[in-house]
Amino acid sequence: MNKADLVNSVTAALNASDVDLKRTDVSRVVEATIDTIIDSVVNGDKVSILGFGSFESRERSARQGLNPKTGEPIHIPAKRVPAFSPGKVFKDRVQEGT
Repeated sequence: MNKADLVNSVTAALNASDVDLKRTDVSRVVEATIDTIIDSVVNGDKVSILGFGSFESRERSARQGLNPKTGEPIHIPAKRVPAFSPGKVFKDRVQEGT
């Protein structure tokens, strides 16, 4: 599923529950949600969505790696990376397959 599929699915779900929203309105909400999550994580905040999971940034320390072509050791610098931890409800639903 890509972003357009997500917007279409959310639009259909809302319209099925008697909330009449246009696809463009739902698209703006999805975009704003994603942008807000990204901005918060970039600023070092943790974003928790109950039942879904949490987004945060984590520090990855510097380490030694190997060049796969030559086998020579290379230095991999420290960096910040985004991380997602699924919530219990999310994990349980995936496990059940429903």
